[in-house]
Amino acid sequence: MYTPRAFAETDLTGLDRLIERDAFVTLVTVADGLPFISHLPVLYARDGDGIVIEGHWARPNPQARHAGPALVIVHGPHAYLSPGWYADKEEAARVPTWNYAVAHLHGTLESTEDTDRLASIVDRLSQANEARVGNDWRFEHDRDDHVRQLRGIIGFRFTVDRVELKFKLSQNHPVANVEGAAAALHRLGGEDNVAVADLMRERLVPRAGDMGAA
Repeated sequence: MYTPRAFAETDLTGLDRLIERDAFVTLVTVADGLPFISHLPVLYARDGDGIVIEGHWARPNPQARHAGPALVIVHGPHAYLSPGWYADKEEAARVPTWNYAVAHLHGTLESTEDTDRLASIVDRLSQANEARVGNDWRFEHDRDDHVRQLRGIIGFRFTVDRVELKFKLSQNHPVANVEGAAAALHRLGGEDNVAVADLMRERLVPRAGDMGAA
């Protein structure tokens, strides 16, 4: 991923926050020289620098037969920025841009058809996501009809070897530009606009010799 130094993040708590906000990822593998992509809800666990992601495919998904090197993309908030929001829009001849946060996780993928592991994945996924919507459906391990439905899926475990975090949040702009754009995003409202504005403001530290390049 192209990541200018100003936008590179190294603190893995940034990744924690992206996953907590939206644990629906893009999983990319390569087969016969071509990329294959699935979009999946996942479970995320981090212990220091050690990161494991789990989930499952529908059994007919060809990616369920893939293993080895893979890429998981974690999508954060994103928002359009108008050059009209910048304090120096005229003298610096500002142009439109897009701010966003994203993570690329490189690692190794393995699949499983073990019933106990599949049941655990489904159970934990349902607990996490039912809690988000205020409901209480659970996978019931002693129900034959629930266990039988596990035959329709294949589970995976993805062990992360390398993390790329890119938070493009106007860090290379003068403080007045960041303040103006963040305020405008808040006025617009909407989950992504507000989330991007908040991330921009978190990084808003007065700097000597601010850079003006976009």
